[in-house]
Amino acid sequence: MPRCPLTIYAGGLFVCRVDQLAKSPGEFDWLSQLSQSLARLPDMNDRSLLADRAANIWSSFQRNVEPLARGATIVPAPEIRFDQIGGLVSPKDEILTYAYAQTSPDVYGRWGTFPPSAMLMIGRRGSGKSLLAEALAARTETAFVRVDVPRMVLDVIHGVPKIGELIQGWSAALDEMPPVTVFFDELEFSRAHDMGDRAGELPTGPIMDLLFELIDRSLAISDCLVIASTSHPDTLPEAFLSPGRFERVVEVNPLFPDDVIAALRIHAGEAESRAKRSIFGEFDWKGIVDNTREPSIGDWVRILHAVLRQKARLDAAGENPEQVTEEDFTREISRFRQANTRIRSDGGNYL
Repeated sequence: MPRCPLTIYAGGLFVCRVDQLAKSPGEFDWLSQLSQSLARLPDMNDRSLLADRAANIWSSFQRNVEPLARGATIVPAPEIRFDQIGGLVSPKDEILTYAYAQTSPDVYGRWGTFPPSAMLMIGRRGSGKSLLAEALAARTETAFVRVDVPRMVLDVIHGVPKIGELIQGWSAALDEMPPVTVFFDELEFSRAHDMGDRAGELPTGPIMDLLFELIDRSLAISDCLVIASTSHPDTLPEAFLSPGRFERVVEVNPLFPDDVIAALRIHAGEAESRAKRSIFGEFDWKGIVDNTREPSIGDWVRILHAVLRQKARLDAAGENPEQVTEEDFTREISRFRQANTRIRSDGGNYL
């Protein structure tokens, strides 16, 4: 077999010096063999290239439109799996059903129906809505754009002259991007804590028009999945639920105590994986959780990490702390309750 002057560049690009290839047709057998070998390789390079393209397109758009500088972020290749999210069996099933709109769109037709235009998740903060949205993107191998609606609203107020550019650039960017999942986080922006006392001063009508425009333009893109969330469904305008918008509403309501325990076990296991050793002793997770209903799943995960950080502090001070015990959690839960008597908390985030 003739020697091939083959160079491999980052990103999986293969380049051969054509002027150095053999001229005899029979000597090109190695090319056929190489082609067959490459065809059997996994499509990770393709996904990596699509992720890079999505990131570049979105970053360029974001730089040109100031209201998006803080209000929207992109995860080009999300990796969160559903089995990394504790409990939430029913919401996961709903999200997986919606995922088929991207992965197996023809299956709906075989049953005489069609996928929902978009999906809205409702539930208290810290219940896992953001994680489910990102897991949807990972399952469908799409880029993940998260729009922090309250923050974007505040930035839009200070960048009114660029609203036209935002609307036009939004459609152009999504249309040019590879398949993408767009997550509108907290549609009921006026109730978000980010607003504070400014909520009553917001030009609600024009802001709602902008939101509807962005949502409708996202829905018009064929390779775009649209999902949203709110922690305040009782005051959410019904226009969000009109035909062609968020046709499917999913309640994200963790079951107590089972979903909380499942989440804690997952995060405890991941902590031990990072530490590369056993750091939790024998645990009665149910006993820890049963008598404490106030925290959300997000709060419980924060409590777990607070316990671990306390151990890390003792370790740094040379005190050789023992494995995490149930007593460590009991002390941290007491701190959590005490803090909540002094400062308002609405559930934090499910990390």
